[in-house]
Amino acid sequence: MPKVIFELTMPNRNSWNGAWSGDCKKYTVIKDLPMGQLEKMKPSYYYDFGDGWGASVEVRRAGREKATGRFSNYGWMINSILKHNEIRKDWDVCLTK
Repeated sequence: MPKVIFELTMPNRNSWNGAWSGDCKKYTVIKDLPMGQLEKMKPSYYYDFGDGWGASVEVRRAGREKATGRFSNYGWMINSILKHNEIRKDWDVCLTK
């Protein structure tokens, strides 16, 4: 099973200063995926929160880098990508670990 890394960024920030409090941290999680699943995935996914904020999740084969193990409470995005091949706000995905 190939190891795949998911990396979260917030490219669109509708805050008073244009910043996200998590900007100074790296958010990465590594998952083992079945053979062939990575090839069906896009290199990045975008989610528009509808309020000027937007999240991006990059997906790539994990090299020697280590995951931070945190995803700033947006792990539901990884679950959605794995289930739907897109980021959806879907409560059954949000509650799945």
